[in-house]
Amino acid sequence: MSLNLASILRSSARTWPDRTAVIIGQTELTYAQLHGMARRFAWALQGLGVEPGQHVALMLPNVPQFIAAYFGAHYAGCTVVPLNVLLTGPEVAYHLRDSDAVALVVWEGFLEHAHAGAARVDDCKHLIVAKADPTDLDEPAGARSFNRMLATATPVEDLPATNPDDTAVILYTSGTTGQPKGAELTHFNLFYNALYSRDKLCDMSVDTVALVTLPLFHSFGQTVLQNAVLGAGGTLVLLPRFTPQDAFALMQAHHVTLFAGVPTMYFALLHHPEADRYDLSSLQRCVSGGSAMPVEVMKAFDDKYGVDILEGYGLSETSPVASFNRSDRPKKPGSIGLPIEDVEFRLVDDDGHRVEESGKPGEIWIFGPNVMKGYYNKPEATHASIQHGWFRTGDVATRDDDGFYFIVDRKKDMIIRGGFNVYPREIEEVLYAHPAVVEAAVIGMPHPKHGEEVMAVLALREGHTATAEEIVEYCKQNLAAYKYPRLVEFRDSLPKGATGKILKRVLRDELVGAG
Repeated sequence: MSLNLASILRSSARTWPDRTAVIIGQTELTYAQLHGMARRFAWALQGLGVEPGQHVALMLPNVPQFIAAYFGAHYAGCTVVPLNVLLTGPEVAYHLRDSDAVALVVWEGFLEHAHAGAARVDDCKHLIVAKADPTDLDEPAGARSFNRMLATATPVEDLPATNPDDTAVILYTSGTTGQPKGAELTHFNLFYNALYSRDKLCDMSVDTVALVTLPLFHSFGQTVLQNAVLGAGGTLVLLPRFTPQDAFALMQAHHVTLFAGVPTMYFALLHHPEADRYDLSSLQRCVSGGSAMPVEVMKAFDDKYGVDILEGYGLSETSPVASFNRSDRPKKPGSIGLPIEDVEFRLVDDDGHRVEESGKPGEIWIFGPNVMKGYYNKPEATHASIQHGWFRTGDVATRDDDGFYFIVDRKKDMIIRGGFNVYPREIEEVLYAHPAVVEAAVIGMPHPKHGEEVMAVLALREGHTATAEEIVEYCKQNLAAYKYPRLVEFRDSLPKGATGKILKRVLRDELVGAG
């Protein structure tokens, strides 16, 4: 049996060649045009001597060239390695070397760091620069022009006969401990996850218009938006850099029906001072993932826009969707929902025993067709993470009597204060209910007596004020004595990753270092 992820684009291009696949700014591309770009890029890669099975890295924002290069690499039988566009030169070099990439496609605005990184990796022989102006065929020094390659290429005829178990994409984890690791996701992993997202999670169709502001180089944007929407024959409205105002304007102008985001995006939209100017009546479905959605924020957004945000859970290693609240049954705010079809969850305690009791915490283990092959070239890390097909997530959760799961926290984020386990997620829920708080992160700080002390780092809503004493007193009224934060720091905003997820490790490194 042969399966190639690019069959998603091929099938839709054959069925709906003249439908609009992608919108960015004033540019619209049909399925036939996008499919043609992908097939020409495959031909161009072959012309460079890139062989099936080799790895092609992409350092591209949310632009049509990402989609064309992504599926074009699959048309050439290659594995795709999406990279964060904000990587520095040394970080680029690490990812290229670790993934054995032989080519790197980079957006013109990120060329400096890409060039510096690629120059340090002998096996990465081809640096290809994509530019916004399709008529610009100039080749930068030491690089090739993506535009020129497409302009002079002949589309390949058909997909190569890749196996379902072949590696389609290597997605790098965030690297919260040690160096980032590349999760090997197969054609079947990603195809299955995209089909579930299309048919069961979001009920997509040719009428689906999705705003794509989640980075396409990240698993959430790649699967739930790019692959699922294109598989439905819908339209992707690309927004390379999220701002609430731009998101509102595009949702109104293009009658967006689907918005997928991380909690910080929902916060920003909910609290934007000019939100009421925009008509979002076309919006039918909202999904959230990447990090825990505060219950108060979800309720407020649902009420304001008449939608029903469905929260889910997943990791790069699970393609990424693993569980979700479902549209066909009442959701439970604060829950990551139920495991998706054909995927099993298991809660395991610190002694390796399965947790059967409702409400008792345990580490989530996942088994199913969405689980990665392993970490690329890292057998020890793979063995430590996958036991008999079960992926150990490092996330602690409870399960209620209805089978819904509730994340308690990351195991490594858990704070041990005076011998008591303190879960930051619980405290953050309380903090987000405070009228002055717009962003919150709770971390553990070293303490000579208690081992760790609970610290809250907060950003306040515009026009609101609060003191550390007020925050502590507020938490004391809502939390047990060993849980409430004794330390409070205010900032204009909290550090975030590419998807908008608050980076606690950055805060922890800064604050512990400063201490």
